[in-house]
Amino acid sequence: MVPFRPAQGRPVTWRDGFGTRFTVFVDTEEEFDWRAPFRHDGWGVSAVAALPAAHRRFAGHGVQSCYLVDYPVASDPAAIDALRGVVADGHATIGAQLHPWVNPPFDEALTAHSSFAGNLPPALEAAKLDRLTDALTRITGARPNVYRAGRYGLGPATLGLLAARGYALDSSMRARYDYRAQGGPDYRAIGNDAFHTGPGEGIVELPLTTVFTGRLRRGGQRLYKGAGRVPRGRGVLARLGLLHRVALTPEDMPLADALEAVRVAVGEGVRVLNFAYHSPSLVPGHTPYVRDAADLAAFWRWWDAVLSLLGKLHVQSASPDDILAAAT
Repeated sequence: MVPFRPAQGRPVTWRDGFGTRFTVFVDTEEEFDWRAPFRHDGWGVSAVAALPAAHRRFAGHGVQSCYLVDYPVASDPAAIDALRGVVADGHATIGAQLHPWVNPPFDEALTAHSSFAGNLPPALEAAKLDRLTDALTRITGARPNVYRAGRYGLGPATLGLLAARGYALDSSMRARYDYRAQGGPDYRAIGNDAFHTGPGEGIVELPLTTVFTGRLRRGGQRLYKGAGRVPRGRGVLARLGLLHRVALTPEDMPLADALEAVRVAVGEGVRVLNFAYHSPSLVPGHTPYVRDAADLAAFWRWWDAVLSLLGKLHVQSASPDDILAAAT
């Protein structure tokens, strides 16, 4: 099967005064064994209890967080209470994240291929999206208009399904990443700038920011692709400080690299720096990125330093509503 390979649409032109901004999107999802095969059950949502305290910490820095909530969280009473508390505190937006393997109806075979929602038959992808959208609407009283496909799994029908349901902002495309080896989409041609896409260009796509750093960074995707053909080639380039692909996340991205990536992105004129993390990382033991208390302390040191640098560079937080209002 040919993997989904989206093209960049019409670039967003930002309204006067918007400046350079940043967003924080939180993949608000169940806890599961990242090494195990996909399954419909066997998950928990206990880590959501840590969300209100984390939200207050981010809000104290002026951060407008967007929580992209999947079905297990949206259907659990305790998790729903935590989400409602976050919304009541302000500085929060609730959006949708579709993990098809835990989102009914379950009419597909559980495989790596079907874990990317965009690979499902459009009718089944639509049915899952409707169940998720309805659950989130019951929580907040308003239909969500922000979406991320779990595992970044957009497909050829997804944007049309989103547009038909009133979604206006998508953040499923992970710039410069390629998921074909797992049966997913190929985003190598997607850059960091927001663009209009979908039917009638009715959806603003805000890719997850990925920055090339190092002395050879101007070689970018071309050089990174070539290094991938050499055993351990990319690791050698990174260790020598020549070329490193850095996503804006505390998960598996060292602090020094992230700080340099922020400086490079701002220097290159990226208008919206799009950060992300997984909500189970707020509690040790639920993700490969935060295994113990030391990892959690490093997680918060990462954010404290990054947010401090953004402040020094006069890069302010933006909510999804701010993005949509300023995008022309």
